[in-house]
Amino acid sequence: MILEVAVLHIKPELINSFEPAFLRASQIISKMKGYINHELQKCMEEDNKYILLVRWETLEDHRKGFRESEEYNEWKEILHHFYEPFPIVEHYTNIQLDVD
Repeated sequence: MILEVAVLHIKPELINSFEPAFLRASQIISKMKGYINHELQKCMEEDNKYILLVRWETLEDHRKGFRESEEYNEWKEILHHFYEPFPIVEHYTNIQLDVD
């Protein structure tokens, strides 16, 4: 499993319309091959800051399967105008730590 992490800074004047737009966009991503689940968390200290966590089966499912799809173009149309600056997206993998 791969965890995609993006910190989203929303333009202050668009905060009220971001969450409904994200709900619409969620219906797009949730139908993609390799998608497991996602969550959107709102920062308690900064009203216009969110973190998006998306779990994918593989890195390719996100980078190629989603990012190179027609569905991604819909996702971009719905969401990308909200961001300032544009988010940096990173991918993480779980590590196994043995705790004795």
